[in-house]
Amino acid sequence: MPLQYLTSRAAAARRHPLEKSDIEEAKGYGGFPVSGQWLRCKNREVIERHHAKVYGKAAVGTPPMSVPHLDTRFIDGKKELLFGPYAGFSTKFLKKGSYLDLMKSLEFTNIVPMIAAGLHNLSLTKYLIEQATQSHEERMQALREFMPEARSEDWELLTAGQRVQVIRADEEEGGVLEFGTEIIAAADGSLVALLGASPGASTSAAVGLDILQKCFESKMETPEWQKRLKKMIPASETALQKSAALVQRTRKRTAKILKLN
Repeated sequence: MPLQYLTSRAAAARRHPLEKSDIEEAKGYGGFPVSGQWLRCKNREVIERHHAKVYGKAAVGTPPMSVPHLDTRFIDGKKELLFGPYAGFSTKFLKKGSYLDLMKSLEFTNIVPMIAAGLHNLSLTKYLIEQATQSHEERMQALREFMPEARSEDWELLTAGQRVQVIRADEEEGGVLEFGTEIIAAADGSLVALLGASPGASTSAAVGLDILQKCFESKMETPEWQKRLKKMIPASETALQKSAALVQRTRKRTAKILKLN
């Protein structure tokens, strides 16, 4: 059977291929769309005076992903200055999706988990509402904690992207938010879906191994597969925990491959 990898964004935007698969393991999962917004500077003189990424601290009671920062970036080869992030809201699951995406995603098996997750995270819900209803001047006040001289006319609000916050059913809580990468695999190994945050460098290898284990369990123990995996990943997590010397050799090997000094 073909193995399919689905990101949360693609699955949500294209009428949920995961839901269409109708596998039992997908029951109880829901998604809530949240957009990321930034203030972008339009004044080239101001942009040229900044050459750094400057972080502040998240306000008390706000989620960790809300840490404000002033960020120099190069977009399409052009230097830009951004400040944020700010949370926005749209019922679309993608920037160019349908306003009906959220409604179409609701099913009998995920309505209760989604309501329960909202009730258990009232502070986060309140934060998102406040963020989405802010005026331009209110957003500028946050920026002026970094740049007291910032002028409202020099900045504009842009929506950078749209993500779907994964919510899953939970026996104790009813529904919980999942901030990591959620792996959902059919029992027969024919389909696996990655929902939530896209795995970054620190977790992608572990996620990849989990996917192989779920979809090719019988082959994972064969000598041929073990030999290939050993070549790709010479040191297992267990072995690294027991040997400081192996940790050092692994770091040197990694640094050589990545050409790090």
